[in-house]
Amino acid sequence: MSDLPSCPACGSTYTYEDGLMYVCPECAHEWPQSEVAAEEGSDIIRDANGNTLQDGDTVTVIKDLKVKGSSLVVKVGTRVKNIRLVGGDHDIDCKIDGIGPMKLKSEFVKKA
Repeated sequence: MSDLPSCPACGSTYTYEDGLMYVCPECAHEWPQSEVAAEEGSDIIRDANGNTLQDGDTVTVIKDLKVKGSSLVVKVGTRVKNIRLVGGDHDIDCKIDGIGPMKLKSEFVKKA
């Protein structure tokens, strides 16, 4: 079957593509494809390799990270278990052994 989205106005599944727009033949509603892509990708957090991350995953740090406000460094290869995904710039909440609770950016980790 088709993987086109249903019409947001009437819910019809008989939508089709017309250039860069989706069109519903039942109610004549048109909407841009970029709206659908933005809505679907808004809550997906990916690691440095493009793998999708989920709550409870284990990740590995791929770059030495200085801990702000102290002389500690999170070394390359450090495994972080049971991550929690949050919104914002630093999108991973975790607890690192020997350092404590931290926020990490997903671009500096890879899924283990």
